[in-house]
Amino acid sequence: MGQNPGKMAELGAFLRSRREQLDRAAFDLPPLGRSRTPGLRREEIAYRAGVSITWYTWLEQGRDINPSRQVLDALAVTLRLSAAEQDYLYTLAGYTPASAAGPLLPSALPAHLQRLLDAQLPSPAFAVSPDWTITGWNGAYEALYPGVATVAPEDRNLLQLIFTDPYVRDLLPDWEVMSRRFLAEYRGSAGPLLGQAVHVALVKRIIATSGDFERAWQAHRVERFESRERRFLHPVAGELVFEHHRLIPSDLPDVHLVVYLADHRGDTAAKMRQLLAAGEVTT
Repeated sequence: MGQNPGKMAELGAFLRSRREQLDRAAFDLPPLGRSRTPGLRREEIAYRAGVSITWYTWLEQGRDINPSRQVLDALAVTLRLSAAEQDYLYTLAGYTPASAAGPLLPSALPAHLQRLLDAQLPSPAFAVSPDWTITGWNGAYEALYPGVATVAPEDRNLLQLIFTDPYVRDLLPDWEVMSRRFLAEYRGSAGPLLGQAVHVALVKRIIATSGDFERAWQAHRVERFESRERRFLHPVAGELVFEHHRLIPSDLPDVHLVVYLADHRGDTAAKMRQLLAAGEVTT
């Protein structure tokens, strides 16, 4: 049985991008001429991974072939992939649980999860489906980003908003860095969606409106999510500092709950309470 054409094309592009980013000096190889593509050559990767140059070329071309996990292991080592990139490689090649590639969840967030989001006040919290569609949020998140309540439901996608909404861009003082990190995390988690109509449509839609997204998408950067500090420049409250966490309910593992926990060392929690009390949004 043949592979998903969309996934195989992405697999080939991903391998090529990683190969071209390798440092030849790290492999004790001489530099190439200025006119040549940077990184290692296909034959150099094939030799180190123990596969034929023809077969590896076909793989980078996205042809309908079935690489074994052992071959993928060898390529991951040769290309010096990170743990997130290895997971992405295996997912593209079909080595992932069947349940992970199931249909997307309904847009309505279950009531018990909405109550959990509401209980996080004054910390902003929201929920996303596997394609990062925002399916629920609390009053504090709406205070942070009022547009979540007014944007059309079909455009209420976190990745799309990061790259296309001017308010979100102004909200992030480190937008250049964070937008690309978000995209890398999306790519790391959305492997099972590649080739599905909903994913293809999302990428095409954002590319059509954001040159920044198109350039970042072609970089094929992949990362896993890590809890971290997040800073926002709110037009009313000023600087807000949070800890960024992501939770996965055991009863609905395809729903991800994102919580911006107000930093305990500053006045972010007090500022959020003031926003809510001032009636910026309906709580």
